[in-house]
Amino acid sequence: MSAPQPSSTARLGQLAETLAIAAVGGLTVGLLGVPGGYLSGAILSVAAAALARRPMVVPAPLTRVIFVAIGISLGAVATPETLKGVVTYPASISVLVVAMAIVGVASAWYLKIVHRWNLLSAYLASAPGGLSQVMALAAEMGADLRGIAIVQTIRVVIIAVGLPAGLSLAGLVAPSTRGVGGAFDIATLDELAILIGVSTAAAIVLYRIRFPGGLLFGAMLTSAILHGSGLVQVAMPWWVANAAMIALGAVTGSRFANTPLRLVVDFIAAAFGSFLVAVAIGAVFAAGLIGMMSLSVPEVLISFAPGAVDAMMLLALALHLDPVYVGAHHLSRIFFVSVTLPLVARRIARKPKPPADTPPRPQPPFQD
Repeated sequence: MSAPQPSSTARLGQLAETLAIAAVGGLTVGLLGVPGGYLSGAILSVAAAALARRPMVVPAPLTRVIFVAIGISLGAVATPETLKGVVTYPASISVLVVAMAIVGVASAWYLKIVHRWNLLSAYLASAPGGLSQVMALAAEMGADLRGIAIVQTIRVVIIAVGLPAGLSLAGLVAPSTRGVGGAFDIATLDELAILIGVSTAAAIVLYRIRFPGGLLFGAMLTSAILHGSGLVQVAMPWWVANAAMIALGAVTGSRFANTPLRLVVDFIAAAFGSFLVAVAIGAVFAAGLIGMMSLSVPEVLISFAPGAVDAMMLLALALHLDPVYVGAHHLSRIFFVSVTLPLVARRIARKPKPPADTPPRPQPPFQD
């Protein structure tokens, strides 16, 4: 018998608690001047509450609104000058694709050899992006859903929290309490309405045709075109943009809901180990790219970080980096993962079964 579902009033209470905890964490860390602190603070506070067995939830409709608001904010940073720089990206994107292919393979073999995961679960847990597609394939193919979700989510949290702090400690970005967004002027309300309306329509279209990250990228690209062409100059008000950043932290942190702390601890070593393998490989390729081309170090590092697209794009905005460059790379990464992931996963899953008269050998947990 299934557990009773909470009432509408209870769900609203849970949402209010989730957003309140996210706001406290995001504002505390953000106002301390930590780069990307509004996002990382919200992630940490909500994740901690979820692990403490509080019902942290953000409903899907609100999540979609958050993605659109973030996309519009990201696109507002674009200028005619940044759009002209797109022609310099093909070589950089090619390096990224090669790096991500090696990251996926190496991380999977790390989980298989060191932590004795079966190869299918190891490969899905190591995929550099596309969590929803990863989880759908894992459910379809009978892989370890909980382990994959925990490893993937811990990686997102590590990158979203640790990367801005690392860049700040290295002196590559400056501390700031400003957050994101622009000032609100009632005189530009009509222009703001056009920006939001057109960007939202494009986001819905891409979402309906199942474009990867369609809500965020549809809104971002439309906003970038409008701003880059000079048709609009208004930006999303700062209080809306920063609220969306905190709300995204709540979405990420709430992934730990209904996850026993003991289970998280059991998977921490696997998550950190596979993360370090991915970072080491990505850093080698990023360093080589920076050495060959005149590129911004923070922009390359954010672009090569195998984190969630929404979080990485928002970090680019929070750290005042070029969202067009970062967006082009993460979109390319998601396309690459979306195309190759099901092909490789199904190939791994199609392994010959032992003959009927041959008893299966006993194997330890997770061993292929």
